[in-house]
Amino acid sequence: MKFTADRPGSAHVVREYAPGLLRIGERAIVTSVIVSPSLLEPWRPRSMSEFTAADLDPAIAMSPEVLLIGTGPRQLFPDAAVFAALHVARIGFEVMDTGAACRTYNVLVGEDRRVVAALMIE
Repeated sequence: MKFTADRPGSAHVVREYAPGLLRIGERAIVTSVIVSPSLLEPWRPRSMSEFTAADLDPAIAMSPEVLLIGTGPRQLFPDAAVFAALHVARIGFEVMDTGAACRTYNVLVGEDRRVVAALMIE
């Protein structure tokens, strides 16, 4: 699925998502990634079966207003206890399939929201 939304400046936006591939700006990404308007870095879990509470630490350190968690081709939920750190840090979050997380991330970047997306690429 290609996205056409454009964001002026140097903010990272998702240009394309397909199973196994993200295009952020001109970069092709084939591994899980954490992305914010100003940061792009690899992320460890490739699937929800590998996902742990510690995997949220890099995203929490960015102090986003909203954290979007893309779980791959299907929306899957971890145990609620995994999100305790987000509750303590007062960070709103949404869990959705990675395609939906990419689209939502682009909308929130366009609204100048403090958003971080943690996107699993299987």
